[in-house]
Amino acid sequence: MLRLIIDGKKPGSLHYRWSSKLEPIAEVSPGEEFELRIPDSSGGQIGEDWTTKDIERIDESRFDGALGPIYVKGASKGDALEVELLEIRTGAWGWTAILNDFGVLKGRFPNRLMIWDLNSGQAVSKSDFLKGIRVPLRPFLGVVGTAPAEYEYPMIPPQSFGGNMDNPLLVAGSRLLLPVNVDGALLSFADPHASQGEGEVCGTAIETSAEVRAVVRVRHDLKLSYPVAFVPGVPPVGPSLVAMGIACDLKKALKESLENLMDMAVAYGLEKEETYVLHSVAGKLSLSEAVDEPNYVVSSSLPLSLISSRSSQP
Repeated sequence: MLRLIIDGKKPGSLHYRWSSKLEPIAEVSPGEEFELRIPDSSGGQIGEDWTTKDIERIDESRFDGALGPIYVKGASKGDALEVELLEIRTGAWGWTAILNDFGVLKGRFPNRLMIWDLNSGQAVSKSDFLKGIRVPLRPFLGVVGTAPAEYEYPMIPPQSFGGNMDNPLLVAGSRLLLPVNVDGALLSFADPHASQGEGEVCGTAIETSAEVRAVVRVRHDLKLSYPVAFVPGVPPVGPSLVAMGIACDLKKALKESLENLMDMAVAYGLEKEETYVLHSVAGKLSLSEAVDEPNYVVSSSLPLSLISSRSSQP
C-alpha cells in the first residue's frame, strides 16, 4: 500500500494564517501513516550559499508557512486529536539568523546569518562563526496545530490550538494531543528544526527542511482546550555553565540571565554574539524559582561539552 505524501513544494500547499475557512489540501484516516515534505521556516527562500547581506532579500510575510490544512476523517468538534511523530529526517544543511528586530535581546546585535552542515549527524558551522562547535541533532517540528473554532490568527504567537509552539521536546516518538475545534480538525505542520535550545532566544533555531512520517488518531474520550503531549526521555546534559537572572519581571530576569551567560562564556573562547546563537540552538532555560515574591530566578545554561573545545576551562 502506497503511503500518502503531502508535499510542501506544491503550489497552494502552504498557508499563512490559522483559520477554519481554509480548504483542506489532503485527507487522512485515523491510523493511516502519511509522509510530509516540509520546507524550512523561510519557505525555501534562504539558500545554502547565502550570506548575512542576503537577509535584506527575505520576504518576512512568507515565514512559517504551514503545510496543510489536512482533513482528518472522523474527527468532530469536541474530540481530541492525537498526532504521533514517527520519524523526522532533516535536510543536509540548515541556517540560523540573528534578526536585529526579533528575539529576546532584540536590538543587541546586528543581523547575522550562518549556515550549518548537517551531514555528519551533528550541526557544524560552515564559517568561522562558532567554528569548532558541534551541536548534536535533535530534530523536531516547531509548528503543529489544528484550526480555531472562530476568528483568524497569524502564525505567531502560539495559541490554545497549538501552532508555533517551538517546543524542542516534540521530537520523533512524541504523541501530541490537540483540541479539535472544527469537524475534520484541519491539521497543519511547519517549521522543522535540526536542534533548538529552550526558548529559541535569538529568534531562530537550526532551521532546515524535513521529511516527516506521522499518524493521527481521534480520541473521543478526551476533551481538551489546550495542547498536551507524551514525549520521549530527554538525554542527560552533563556538566553545564549556568547563569541566573533575578528580577520581579520574568522577561527582565530572562534577559539578565542571557547577558550574564554571555559574560561568563567569554572565558571559554566564545564571543557574546556566538553565545547568544549557541543558546538559541542548544541551550537550556528554566524558571528556577517562582515562590519568593516578588522576584523570579531564571537560569540560562549551556552544556560544557559544547563549549569546552574552544579553550581551556577557567
